[in-house]
Amino acid sequence: MVTSRRTADSGVQRVSLRRRGPVLERAILNAALEQLSTVGWSGLTMEGVAAEAQTGKAAVYRRWPSKEELVADALRAGLPDLDEDTDYGSVRDDLFQLCRRIRDAMFSKPGFALRSVLHECDNTAAERFHELILQHVAEPSARRFKGVVLRGIERGDVRPDAVSTLICDVIPGLMMYRSKVCGSEFPDDDLARMVDDVMVPLLRPHPG
Repeated sequence: MVTSRRTADSGVQRVSLRRRGPVLERAILNAALEQLSTVGWSGLTMEGVAAEAQTGKAAVYRRWPSKEELVADALRAGLPDLDEDTDYGSVRDDLFQLCRRIRDAMFSKPGFALRSVLHECDNTAAERFHELILQHVAEPSARRFKGVVLRGIERGDVRPDAVSTLICDVIPGLMMYRSKVCGSEFPDDDLARMVDDVMVPLLRPHPG
């Protein structure tokens, strides 16, 4: 009787793992992100992704012929959306909340996965991710910072000539440097100092 019950339970479990279509693809993409965030780009294999997704490697290769194509789709599907724009009433608060969103994106599973790609890929492999990084990371971040600055100009708490690519690159550049070189995890106090000591003085209208 016990043996029969175990057999039945095992049968139910096997059936539950027979996923197809979008459900299986999502499981494989999630598995790729998990592998990237734990073993990194160099340690990721198609076989390891298949094992993590509890499917056969043929199911992975059938959809993604190469590791680069699989990782690119996993990043596209997983990276957080930075295009949401919320007005918090001042340029200082807008910048602080935007920095928090970028920090949370950087330390999400897709964020860890992206950093493993950036840190470990050779030049040839990294080139395949260049457009993806521009479209899903660099350009949305720049749009959001530019939007905050333009809104500050309309309020009068940002100088009118403050809109430039360099100014919009300051915070992302600092965050990337401190993350990659210094290993910073960006608690809220560090983000507040970055905004108050660097960005607000840089954007403040000139006296007189």
